[in-house]
Amino acid sequence: MSVNSTSMVGLPITTCQNIIRDLKSQKFVKLSIVHCPPVTMAIIRRPDPKFQLGFSVEDGIICSLMRGGIAERGGIRVGHRIIEINGQSVVATTHDKIIQILTNAVGEIHLKTMPASTYRLLTGQEQPVFL
Repeated sequence: MSVNSTSMVGLPITTCQNIIRDLKSQKFVKLSIVHCPPVTMAIIRRPDPKFQLGFSVEDGIICSLMRGGIAERGGIRVGHRIIEINGQSVVATTHDKIIQILTNAVGEIHLKTMPASTYRLLTGQEQPVFL
């Protein structure tokens, strides 16, 4: 998203709020939004369980990623919540069960993820902050 050609991608929320507040005195504002679907599909190719997946998970959220690993090459993103593994929903699945599923998975592993913040909003765990 950009406001008057100023990109807001990756900026802290307080900086974005300040940019928007500073627009009050302007008659016209140009807002550009790039559509980005909330759910992304990652495909990890793991030929054998001896190969590390290359990411860490805490409560279904991807916390860290091994640079150059099979997960990074497959499209895994830090800060995303895993919502599905190989067509099986893991939304209400315990951390230990998610780890078990991932540890035993081999071949082509299909993961659907979404940004953790979007997941929390969609599940009512957080409320949006309106400006």
